[in-house]
Amino acid sequence: MNKNIKSDGMAKYIRILINIIIVFAIVIFIFEYSAKKLYPLHYENYVLSYAAQNAIDPWLVFAVIKTESNFNTNATSRKGAKGLMQIMDDTAAWIAEKMDIDGFEPYMLYNPEVNIKIGCWYLRWLLNRYEGSAFLALTAYNSGIGNVNAWFADDNICLSSEDPSEIPFKETRNYVKKVMSNWKMYSIIYKNRVKF
Repeated sequence: MNKNIKSDGMAKYIRILINIIIVFAIVIFIFEYSAKKLYPLHYENYVLSYAAQNAIDPWLVFAVIKTESNFNTNATSRKGAKGLMQIMDDTAAWIAEKMDIDGFEPYMLYNPEVNIKIGCWYLRWLLNRYEGSAFLALTAYNSGIGNVNAWFADDNICLSSEDPSEIPFKETRNYVKKVMSNWKMYSIIYKNRVKF
C-alpha cells in the first residue's frame, strides 16, 4: 500500500514537472517568435556583408535601420533623408564620391543595397572620427557633426560621459536612447546567430 502511494505521488510529481517544462518551453517559443517579429532581419545579406566590410557590429546597423525607417525602403523624412538608413542627399553624394560610386543620384538611396552600403560606410567614418564611440557616432548621425563639435566646445555639456541626458536636442536624445535599446535587443535575440 505504501509503495502504491509513493508511486502515485512520484508519478504526480513527474507529471507536474513535465507540465511545467512544457509551459516554460511554450513561453520561450512565444517570446522568441514575438521578439523576432519586433526585431526582424530584413536585408540580412546586405547588412552582414557591408557591416563586415566596415568592421561594424551588424546588430548596430539593424538597430539604426529599425530606428530610422523600421525597414521601409521608401521612407523619406521631413528634412529629406531617404531610405532604410535615412541618409541626406548631400551626405550621400559626399560618401558616394569618397567610395568612388560612379553616377550616384539621390533616388538610389531607395535601393536597399546602395543605402546600406553608404550607411555602413558613414557609420564607420563616424566611429573613426569619434574614436570608436558608438554613442558619439549615433549622436552625430542624427544631429550632425557640427552640432556635436559645438556641444563639445560648450563647458555646460558633457558628451564624454556618454549619457544621453547630456544631449541638448530632445530628438537626438530620444534617437540615441532608442538605437542603443534596439541594439541591445538585437544583440540579445540573435546572440548565437552570427559570429563577427
